[in-house]
Amino acid sequence: MSTRIKKPLEYLKDYHCNLNASSTSSRVKYPLNFVLSYSNLSPSYKSFVMSLSSHVEPNTYSEVVKHDCWRKAIQCQISALESNQTWETALLPQNKATIGCKWVFKIKYKADGTIERYKARLVTKGYTQTEGIEYLDTFSPVAKMTTIRLLLSLAFIYNWELKQLDINNAFLHGDLKEDVYMVAPPGLTSILPGKVCKLKKALYGLKQANREWFAKLSSFLLSMGYTQSMNDHFLFMNSS
Repeated sequence: MSTRIKKPLEYLKDYHCNLNASSTSSRVKYPLNFVLSYSNLSPSYKSFVMSLSSHVEPNTYSEVVKHDCWRKAIQCQISALESNQTWETALLPQNKATIGCKWVFKIKYKADGTIERYKARLVTKGYTQTEGIEYLDTFSPVAKMTTIRLLLSLAFIYNWELKQLDINNAFLHGDLKEDVYMVAPPGLTSILPGKVCKLKKALYGLKQANREWFAKLSSFLLSMGYTQSMNDHFLFMNSS
């Protein structure tokens, strides 16, 4: 057995590694375990915090294929993309190149710490896109904080009812104008060998995804009779 004296790595002293006071060097003036403890948490919240660290989110497709829950999440996402006509299969033209893609996995929790669902999202490697060929403009307007404050103030003064809407897979509704070809994502079994996915709708990770989604949203609101503000292009008004 080695007689070498073991010492913790110096850089680990700057991080919260565990809550064991005996593992903290006496040279640390204010060790984190003196102020960070789970003992003061309520039983329900402590159970919630512990449940978050008991499940590990996978990073690669090879990890998730071993579990039914993640395979179902992937198939659910692929079905949603295909029903939305996000791509069409095609042969890659000789003068074109494909961009890559990857799966990103996330566990959604309920308020009590139990698992609500397993979520898989397909993300493109947009950093490999060629400017001027696979994308042009990328910027899109963002609501100004002044506009948000003004809206909340008016709602308070006139006792307006405020509603918030969350659009599921918002970016996937943007229409692409450029020809973008993507390699077939892992888990897509409906594609023939030698073919790739020609994207018709935007995907997360594309350079122009934000802009195309805003173009889709703004055109719909204008068709419904809304007026776009010239002071804040993200503000749409309808007085009817």
